[in-house]
Amino acid sequence: MKVKFNNIGKKYEGRENFTLRNINLEIDDQDFCVILGPSGCGKTTLLRMVAGLNSITEGDLMFNDIRVNKVPSKDRDIAMVFQSYALYPHMTVYENMAFSLSMRKERKKVIHERVMEAAEVLQIKDYLYSKPSDISGGQRQRVALGRAMVRKPSVFLMDEPLSNLDAKLREHMRVELVRLHKSLGTTTIYVTHDQVEAMTMATKIVLMNEGKIQQAGKPDEFYNTPHNIFVAKFIGSPTINLIEGKLTKGIFVSNDGEISITPSVEDCKILKAYEGKKVTVGIRPERFISGCHPKDTFDCTIDVIERLGKEKILYAKTKSGQEFIISTPGHYEYEEGEKHTFGFDLPALHFFDTDTQERIN
Repeated sequence: MKVKFNNIGKKYEGRENFTLRNINLEIDDQDFCVILGPSGCGKTTLLRMVAGLNSITEGDLMFNDIRVNKVPSKDRDIAMVFQSYALYPHMTVYENMAFSLSMRKERKKVIHERVMEAAEVLQIKDYLYSKPSDISGGQRQRVALGRAMVRKPSVFLMDEPLSNLDAKLREHMRVELVRLHKSLGTTTIYVTHDQVEAMTMATKIVLMNEGKIQQAGKPDEFYNTPHNIFVAKFIGSPTINLIEGKLTKGIFVSNDGEISITPSVEDCKILKAYEGKKVTVGIRPERFISGCHPKDTFDCTIDVIERLGKEKILYAKTKSGQEFIISTPGHYEYEEGEKHTFGFDLPALHFFDTDTQERIN
């Protein structure tokens, strides 16, 4: 099912400002769309509007070009998985999964077939007759997914379903959810604040902040061409490095005067209109070069090293106090307190208007 938001807005009673405003978005059939953003950005509110749990103040919500603003939740052909598993403790796993179909007076044979089919996919057949208290957190999460699956909805809605799991189980469940989505082919809308979940699972990401969409598109676009400084900082771990300065005669010079960068020929054409104006340069931690041409280098002192095996994360400062996070291969030798010279991978630089925070295209 295709889900479309046309100028959607939400304003709660008693509040002056809109929580959400001018939300325009298309989610194609069979998309795995992840709505991403910090706490309070409006992502869960948006999901609850799709579910019919929150009313829509303005705009139109469309399911396959049919307006569903006033359609009750039970008639929207959706299934929702919440952050809390919300399983009935007195029922077995089988009974929990079958409950919604039983309430709909579905035939027992159909109920059994759907429960067993979902249990097979989710690998929970061995404990169908256990109570939720007798199984692990990861297994309970699968039961919650199975309860939604048996309905065979047109749209899956998931509100941070992995947040209660430990790190290793989250990693495993991310892979399982991607496999599940591919096998079912159902449109999925997934809410999270975890950028790793978004980057690894989504076919489409929608990044929100303060009730507005900052960027929407494929995961790689967020990392390689962020639309603004908020997107650049939110996506990527360790975070992007930002240097504020000005363009002077085609050369970027940092505010402290310690760093000068001659942009690539392609970037020079784009930056021509910003001569003499404030510009912020962004560079990802892995895009520094050790020992390049003198005019594109800077000296720094390493004060903290995170040794992660396959890579080392260097936290360094220049003489004036500009901080850099630099990612290097794990076998490279660095020590805390050492002074080093690094340069910039010029084609990998991102340029932003310091005043508007927007990407310079």
